[in-house]
Amino acid sequence: MEVFDTSIVEQIEMKMIRPSNFAVRDKFQESIEMESLMFSIRQHGLLQPILIRPRMTGFEIVAGHRRFHACKSLRWRFVACKIKEMSDKEAYEIMLTENIQRKSMDPVEEAEAFRKYVLEYGWGGVSELGRKIGKSEEYVSHRIQLLKLPDEIKKQIVFNKLKVSQAIELTNVPEDRVLEFTNKIMQKNLSVKQIREVKATIKEETFYGTESSSPDTEFNSVIPIVRKVKVAKKTSLALKITLARLDSIIDEVEMNIVPDQRKEITDFLMGLRLRIHSMIDETIRFKNSYIKLDLKNR
Repeated sequence: MEVFDTSIVEQIEMKMIRPSNFAVRDKFQESIEMESLMFSIRQHGLLQPILIRPRMTGFEIVAGHRRFHACKSLRWRFVACKIKEMSDKEAYEIMLTENIQRKSMDPVEEAEAFRKYVLEYGWGGVSELGRKIGKSEEYVSHRIQLLKLPDEIKKQIVFNKLKVSQAIELTNVPEDRVLEFTNKIMQKNLSVKQIREVKATIKEETFYGTESSSPDTEFNSVIPIVRKVKVAKKTSLALKITLARLDSIIDEVEMNIVPDQRKEITDFLMGLRLRIHSMIDETIRFKNSYIKLDLKNR
């Protein structure tokens, strides 16, 4: 089926264009990259029009904020624009996709943008957002989890001193130890596997409070390792079924409840969803630890 393009390309006066109220980035820093863009536009002109949408007064940028700021810095009066009618949701999805494809957002900016889409604006669940921006459901949910971390740790992620894969492992570390743990990760550049081993030690200390042998020693003598693995697999399957049912409920809420009335319930359901994901991850780690132990004992 042929899609009819309803957009129009015209020269629009710069003063009639404003940044989006739904912009996914809060800052546009002057940088070498911006200087390079200005030089390119000065030499070759604007090769791709800025995407805008009409508003009550003037127009709003959907895609091309950097190009707009570069043209503005060059003191252009008019700029080539592709004008198209679209909803807030559609505009936001385009902004997100453009920035993700250009890799212009840091992980924390992405996390905040994803949170707004799912929780603040209530435009869809994690699965839907992932499909819209070409990312996996896990990618989106893991980014949102980063927002649970203290600001000091988020800064380390922004400055590339802490990898996202490392930071994700910190989201369920006890609050009173998370900063100490983060410093250790950065100092020794621990792998995800090493981080999980340290977390297991912290968890043991938290629950048992001593350095004596863990109650798991007695547990092992009663239930063979193979039965623990089977229980873990069954638990993982049950959690995945629960996740699928919860997704169905989220979709039902989105279809049957108007946006201004569904935010509270969507927040609640998405919170449950993130916790179930975390439980699935813990179950898999539990299962794998006993598989390794089983192989070691053979």
